[in-house]
Amino acid sequence: MPLLVKNKYPLPHIDILFDRLGGATVFSKIDLRSGYHQIKVREEDIPKTAFSTRYGLYQYLVMSFGLTNAPAFFMYLMNSVFMNELDKFVVVFIDDILVYSKNEKEHEEHLRIVLSRLREHKLYAKFSKCAFWLKEVAFLGHILSAKGVVVDPGKVEDVLNWKQPQT
Repeated sequence: MPLLVKNKYPLPHIDILFDRLGGATVFSKIDLRSGYHQIKVREEDIPKTAFSTRYGLYQYLVMSFGLTNAPAFFMYLMNSVFMNELDKFVVVFIDDILVYSKNEKEHEEHLRIVLSRLREHKLYAKFSKCAFWLKEVAFLGHILSAKGVVVDPGKVEDVLNWKQPQT
C-alpha cells in the first residue's frame, strides 16, 4: 500500500487558458512571492515531509517545491481563491496570475478584485516580478496582446541556441 496517494488535480493546458483572452487589450501579471512557502503544512502532515542530511533530520513547516502533491494542491488553492473570476478576467497557472480586460476602466475594477482576493487569503505577491497596465505581456512563454497570442521569440531563440549533445 502506498504511503502517499497522488493528487490527480489537473494542471491546465496553456492553450486552453489563452483561448479565453479574446478582446482583451489591457493586461497585468502578478507573481506570488515564494508561492509554495506561503502555504503551511497541516500539523499532522509535517512528519511526512521529513528528510535526513548529515546534519540531522528536518521537516517542512511550509509547502516545499519537491513535495509530490505540491503543484496540484497549489493549483487547486489558486482556482478556489479565484473561482468567480476564472474564465472572465483571470488566468492562473500555479503561482502566476494574469488579469486581462477589454479596457482600462474594466481593468481597474478587475485589479481591485484580484488584489482583494489575495489579501483576503493572505497570499502575497512579489512586487518586483509583477507588471501592471500592459498592452503586451510575456506570460507562460508567450506574448499576449490585443493582436493575439504568439510564442515568445526570446524562448524560441534560447531553444535554437542550445548546444547539440556530443554523446
